[in-house]
Amino acid sequence: MTFLVTGGAGYIGSHCVLSLLEKGYDVVVFDNLSVGHSETVDTLRALGTKGKLVDFVDGDLLDRKGLDSLFSDHKIEAVFHFAAFSQVNESMTNPAKYYRNNVSGTMNLLDSMVEHDVKKIVFSSTAATYGEPEYTPIDEGHPQKPINPYGTTKLTIEHMLDDYDKAYGLKSVRLRYFNVVGADHDARIGEWHEPETHLVPNILKSVGDSSKRFSLFGDDYPTRDGTCVRDYINVEDLIDAHILAYDYLAKGGNTDFFNLGTNEGYTVLEIFETCKKVTGCDIPLDRKGRRAGDPAVLIADNKKAKSVLGWEPKRSLEDSIDSAYRWELKRR
Repeated sequence: MTFLVTGGAGYIGSHCVLSLLEKGYDVVVFDNLSVGHSETVDTLRALGTKGKLVDFVDGDLLDRKGLDSLFSDHKIEAVFHFAAFSQVNESMTNPAKYYRNNVSGTMNLLDSMVEHDVKKIVFSSTAATYGEPEYTPIDEGHPQKPINPYGTTKLTIEHMLDDYDKAYGLKSVRLRYFNVVGADHDARIGEWHEPETHLVPNILKSVGDSSKRFSLFGDDYPTRDGTCVRDYINVEDLIDAHILAYDYLAKGGNTDFFNLGTNEGYTVLEIFETCKKVTGCDIPLDRKGRRAGDPAVLIADNKKAKSVLGWEPKRSLEDSIDSAYRWELKRR
């Protein structure tokens, strides 16, 4: 059985590829390497796994002919769709880039799937579709009112998936992530963004480097220590949910959507202190003013994923930070 993973050279997509390979499935990776890395593909290809990476296609979602060729060349069972631009701040200054790639590109992908009779897709969505929280923990019934073009593009795709199900029978699961953290437990692959914008890797980059200091934005929020509270989910736990989502569709499940988080929140200072504990190092810290648009608290209600998919996050915050740190040391 062969799966297509779009964005499979990127952070979360590559962990999906690795999990599928280790479960004995064959995988085709589709990525234009604008964010992903060819070195990651080489690592995945070289791993001794039960399945095999049967092909890497350096392609773009905006190339419909290329997508058609891919589906013609490979008998694809289902698609795991991660390929997207995802920087919130960039989406504010260059929304056209996000609508063109995320929305138009996904429409090309869905059209090609329908053309080639591939009727199952697991979609990487985001908690950014909810916008400013009206209550927490946030469940799937929370209003979806995104406050940036990135979140709007993901919500637009969610609506597209509903319409493609009704019109063409294309079944989907949309997984709305909260804050993803960590790396492969053996540090074979991990988070690698340039520039890096996520909290944990930026803290860890300040370990053992006197030229770098971690910037904390805002310490006057209405939280237990004044810093923002977020729900951090381990990347391997996250991918477990993707595999369960495919299993759900393979058993005849209907199109649906699920939050992926831990139902727990940690402040930025608590993350900072855990990083110090895991690394055994003091980390230089600069306190700065709030950034615009940062809600005080974002925590997932994950009961639906537990109930319907049988999913349960297993790894602790310390597990996640330990794997991220070992990956950071390997990258150096």
